[in-house]
Amino acid sequence: MINFVIFDVDGTLVDSVDLHAEAWQRAFEKYGKKVEYQKIRDQIGKGGDQLMPVFFSENELKDFGEEMEKYRGELFKNEYLERVKPFPKAHDLIKKVAENRKSVALASSAKPDELEHFKNILDIADYLAGATNADDAEKSKPHPDIFEAALRRLGNPPVEKCVVVGDAPYDAIAARKIGLQTVGVLSGGFPEQWLRDEGCVEIYQNPADLLSQYATSLLGRRPDGRDYRATA
Repeated sequence: MINFVIFDVDGTLVDSVDLHAEAWQRAFEKYGKKVEYQKIRDQIGKGGDQLMPVFFSENELKDFGEEMEKYRGELFKNEYLERVKPFPKAHDLIKKVAENRKSVALASSAKPDELEHFKNILDIADYLAGATNADDAEKSKPHPDIFEAALRRLGNPPVEKCVVVGDAPYDAIAARKIGLQTVGVLSGGFPEQWLRDEGCVEIYQNPADLLSQYATSLLGRRPDGRDYRATA
């Protein structure tokens, strides 16, 4: 039985992927490189440490990588953060998981202040056993650092009792590296086949769809395969 659920945030619980991609595109242009929007969007889900090397050389990043990432962060905070909205039923999904006696953690590559904002607009602080942000991981997804940090927040439970819920292939890749299963949602805009190819064991349209099928999902199913409908 699953007793611990680790949620990605951007693209999974809040509608922010397009905004992140636009902010990165503007930052890249400021530092002399025009990159097609979709190519950047396909990399969202990674942190800056893994995203920037896709588009810039090692020498370029030595020269201005830190400065560019800082600029992008300030741009996102000042012009985009307030535009981020929770996906419908995201709050209710977190509440449902917690009320079914499962420990919930967030595993996000967001900066600490961004993550606090997301927690506030989702109104989920009371249901969380822990949360991790960019400061808790040496390397971002698709490296598993952020999920390892989330497991520590949860008391290092056995991985077979845990599941990750995420929208990006990078969530599934990172989770798989440490033996975690991933339930995918398509709300982040990544192709379903991409998520399946990287190992998502179930896929739902969005948080509302996962909530509507909760009892038969990996999150709510009993070990014998029957619906698990316990309440707090």
